[in-house]
Amino acid sequence: MPSRRATTLMLGLAQTLAWASSYYLPAVLAQPIAKEIGAAASTVFAAFSLALIVSAAVGPWAGRAIDRFGGRPVLIASNLVFAAGLVGLSQATAAIHVFAAWALLGLAMGSGLYEAAFATVVRLHGRDARSAITGITLLAGFASTVGWPLTAYLESSAGWRGACLAWAALHLVLGLPLNALLPRAAREPASREAAPPGEEHGAELPAAQQRRAAWVMAYVFAVAWFISTAMAAHLPSLLQASGATLAVAVSIAALVGPAQVAGRLIEFGFLQRAHPLLSARLATLAHPAGALCLGLVGVPAAAAFAVLHGLGNGILTIAIGTLPLLIFGPKGYGQRQGFLMVPARIVQAGAPFLFGLAIERWGTGALWLSAGMGLTACAALLGLKLPRAQPGARSALASSRN
Repeated sequence: MPSRRATTLMLGLAQTLAWASSYYLPAVLAQPIAKEIGAAASTVFAAFSLALIVSAAVGPWAGRAIDRFGGRPVLIASNLVFAAGLVGLSQATAAIHVFAAWALLGLAMGSGLYEAAFATVVRLHGRDARSAITGITLLAGFASTVGWPLTAYLESSAGWRGACLAWAALHLVLGLPLNALLPRAAREPASREAAPPGEEHGAELPAAQQRRAAWVMAYVFAVAWFISTAMAAHLPSLLQASGATLAVAVSIAALVGPAQVAGRLIEFGFLQRAHPLLSARLATLAHPAGALCLGLVGVPAAAAFAVLHGLGNGILTIAIGTLPLLIFGPKGYGQRQGFLMVPARIVQAGAPFLFGLAIERWGTGALWLSAGMGLTACAALLGLKLPRAQPGARSALASSRN
């Protein structure tokens, strides 16, 4: 059986491929796809939003399957669906074909991105999965760094259809074997499937506190994904609205990716000894702090804003996997994680459009909207109290360092 480090490496590489060939695809291919099918680029992004909504609906189902059968068969199936969706997209000649292909890709995203990978390692390692979750996000943090240039190269050399076919082939020759090498998990009986968040009594928290914690985390995760997606779509234009030139705005926006990886390294090192709830609270303050710097100082503080935003976003990605594990335990983790991420996927689908409207109306003042949301997420986490004595949680934190 592969070691935990080998499992983390395989999942991290497979996740890099999955994110690069789905979430980061429209940024490069939306324009050429739209031009060839005779539609606006916004139509392609609308199809991508549909994929996010489909992934939200699929998440709890995929998580329940991982809870029962382990992540290996679910992730292998996701590679096949990713490949089918990308092949379908490569053959699109009308807008309806693009929507159909992205709906299929949404099915793969709901069963093959972070939530599925986190549920897989929790199913294999239980409460000791924190370090594996961090390692997976650390590797997959390079998805945009790898995906955007590779997609652009493929599009320039083989066209957007060839680029989609190349990504489909990579799922079959790289992603599928990586997931197929994952350890098999013993099948769980149906009675151990999770109820919706807060309706399961197996963790240390009483049922009432579980329900409250579930609502808090669902809200915090939704805020995190809204801000992350809004910045991914609009950061260069937002920096231009603050007075930066296009070249400066693009170069500063490029700092977000490395900053996210740096944030995960900080979590992997310094913050690994801290309580995951403390890490999450600090991370929710990073974007508001950066927005304050940009609002008070202007363009000279733009780089600080990009770095702070990236640091916080990188740590929050890990918190999305570790907080539910800490509070609810490993039993039924996959299905519960799917439920918790439904609001996040839905608001993520609307984030580019809604934040774009805010920028049109308020310019850089739109940052006060995202900063305010970040502060409310921090306040929600500050109000989340855990029992003082949690032996299981404490032992998990200790074992995750081994």
